[in-house]
Amino acid sequence: MNTNLRRAAGAVAVGVLALPALAACGGSDGSGGSGTSEGKDKTVTLVSHNSFAASEEVLKQFTRQTGYKVKVLKGGDAGQAVNQAILSKSHPQGDVFFGVDNTLLSRALDNGIFAPYEAKGLDRVPRKLQADAGRHRVTPIDTGDICVNYDRAYFAGHKLAPPTSLDDLIKPEYKNLLVTENVATSSPGLAFQLATVAKYGDDGWQDYWKKLKDNGVEVVDGWEQAYNERFSGSAGGKKAKGDKPLVVSYASSPPAEVLGVKPQPAEGPTGVATGTCFQQTEFAGLLKGAKNTEGGKALIDFLLSRTFQEDMPLQMFVKPANQDAKLPEVFTKYGAQVNEPGTMAPEKIAKNRDQWVKAWSSLVLK
Repeated sequence: MNTNLRRAAGAVAVGVLALPALAACGGSDGSGGSGTSEGKDKTVTLVSHNSFAASEEVLKQFTRQTGYKVKVLKGGDAGQAVNQAILSKSHPQGDVFFGVDNTLLSRALDNGIFAPYEAKGLDRVPRKLQADAGRHRVTPIDTGDICVNYDRAYFAGHKLAPPTSLDDLIKPEYKNLLVTENVATSSPGLAFQLATVAKYGDDGWQDYWKKLKDNGVEVVDGWEQAYNERFSGSAGGKKAKGDKPLVVSYASSPPAEVLGVKPQPAEGPTGVATGTCFQQTEFAGLLKGAKNTEGGKALIDFLLSRTFQEDMPLQMFVKPANQDAKLPEVFTKYGAQVNEPGTMAPEKIAKNRDQWVKAWSSLVLK
């Protein structure tokens, strides 16, 4: 599996201010910081999570088009990177931040780390993805779905239909089959909890989790352990002798499992229970106080361009926000089409996230 599928899948310290050391990579020219638009190095600095990836040729194309070189500073998982951007907002470490998603967006906006900028090409992004429409503090760049994945071979061998919905997961026939991530330490885990809140409401989600716990759900710290160690359907899980045929992962996990496999199978080894999904959208924003605001604006425009958007799926295993961008065949052939994922307004997530995490921890981990 391509390791970039790990995007934002490590620990997300909800409410904890982690301080990772930022690592520089990408199209750096070796200079020590962001260049101004008039500076000799013409550098624009992108701050992101560890799973940001773009092909070298695409970054070179940006340089050819604009004259700016891109320096990428990676600051841990999504939660850590957002927290670091908040802590350093008086002296931002770059010009653009990429990778805050809708589960964490309110934290970034409430702390005022972004300067408004209406990106070129925003008219090609569906309105429903524009969580900050009208104020333009952030720009939607990609979207994806957190969903339960299943091991096709297991269910075929046991002559059992795989689950298709959240309701199915609490049925006796799926007892002890599911592994998920800790809501307090994992972005996919948090998204899966939000899917249950969206489905069953403020008054029903805790009862659902009681039933899920009684049905033998296993909870591990993060996605890497869940998917590549405990899940029997992934390449990593097979090597680790994982015995859970159900896992909380991404709708884009099945394409990643067949990428580079020759000959290509008629069907991937894993599938997606499309009735269990929660939609995530990732955003980019111009950091307030950035040294190179013009370069930052040019970079945000480029992130939304078809050139970058069509490179992104096989780099970060997400779908383009730009509706004109085409998906690679491996996505259309092996990926799941999620027509009605769970969603929730960022304002509601902001208001309730911490108390939901505490309630979940008390209920499920005790």
